Amino acid sequence: MHTLERIVIVGASLAGLRAAETLRSEGFEGVITLVGDEPHAPYDRPPLSKQVLRGEWDGDRVALPAGRNEALDLTWELGVVATGLDLERRTVVLADGRALPFDGLVIATGAAPRHIPGTEHLAGVFALRTIDDATAVRGALDAGASRVVVVGAGFIGAEVAASCRERGVDVTMVEPLPAPLARVLGLEVGEVIADLHREHGVDLRLETGVESITEGSDGAALRVQLTDERVVGADLVVVGIGVSPNTGWLHGSGLMIEDGVLCDDTTMAAPGVVACGDVARWPNPLFGEVMRVEHWEHALDMGAHAARRLLAGDGPGEPFAPVPFFWSDQYDRKIQLAGRVRPTDQVEVVAGSLDGRRFCALYGRDGRVVGALTMNMPARVIRYRRQIAEGLGWDRALAAAAEAAAPKGP
Repeated sequence: MHTLERIVIVGASLAGLRAAETLRSEGFEGVITLVGDEPHAPYDRPPLSKQVLRGEWDGDRVALPAGRNEALDLTWELGVVATGLDLERRTVVLADGRALPFDGLVIATGAAPRHIPGTEHLAGVFALRTIDDATAVRGALDAGASRVVVVGAGFIGAEVAASCRERGVDVTMVEPLPAPLARVLGLEVGEVIADLHREHGVDLRLETGVESITEGSDGAALRVQLTDERVVGADLVVVGIGVSPNTGWLHGSGLMIEDGVLCDDTTMAAPGVVACGDVARWPNPLFGEVMRVEHWEHALDMGAHAARRLLAGDGPGEPFAPVPFFWSDQYDRKIQLAGRVRPTDQVEVVAGSLDGRRFCALYGRDGRVVGALTMNMPARVIRYRRQIAEGLGWDRALAAAAEAAAPKGP
């Protein structure tokens, strides 16, 4: 491997910026060029569906402080799209025709929201991925949009629905599954989240999809045709039906592209090339699974790990084996998830109650705990995250929880 003198990071969001910070903190003194397709300096995405949408924060509040840290001595290429990668020539090709040479490359291009076909030309239909998206949706609400349809009841859709209800807006949330987040958390927990939204006035349309969205009539700006043949009028539609990794610019590069950039267990995708964040897919040895994770804390951790792996050069590198962690704020409930769960896992509530909406639930598979979900019990999820990393057994975890809950003697 050549000496690292020029490192290019493609993706100027959280993972890419953390990679740059780590490169400097680990002693790299060469040139770091950070390429971003948005014109904005790096910013934090989690507040977009919450504080920004509710009108509590403006765009400056979500800017990442490290992006303004001149001591990092970064060369910025913002508002320019990477269109190709030439591994043989060791260059990243940009949309303006330039080719950036590199000795080391960090791929952190994230993911892009999926859209409903045929809605691209409709002014009132939005995704919520960027600061521009959030500003546009908030602008429509500020201008008087009073009926919102949210398509998709995943974490983003549920947060958008909650934020809109907190602004007093009528919300209809459409979801093809029988409960919000059922694909991730299972039906039992999903029904708890469904009831939470119903109690806050959300009109939930479950086991229902969207057939089409067209310009409306009879006073409705948009007409949302559902698969059950009903029609919902809306001033604004927010689509949250998942994302796809931004890998189009890498086709033909020689990298393995399989629902993201396929890496080894150390985050290396090719000699001198690492990937991190939403775009990276790698075998996590802790769970024995090839995974791609789209969470905020994961972007931080993997960005730092990928930078260290790049600096290790031809060395073996350390496997990246995190316990994924995620949180979601909906109304007055904080939902936190540690681990890698499936809807088919065993689920056991070990503290609190689902009815009280303050609980800790464990997810088990193959005799071990693979996840912990809490609602308004933050200390427990932190403890279980550490224990999952240590290989906590299912029976042992349930026994310990039962002992802790048992009445104490006089």
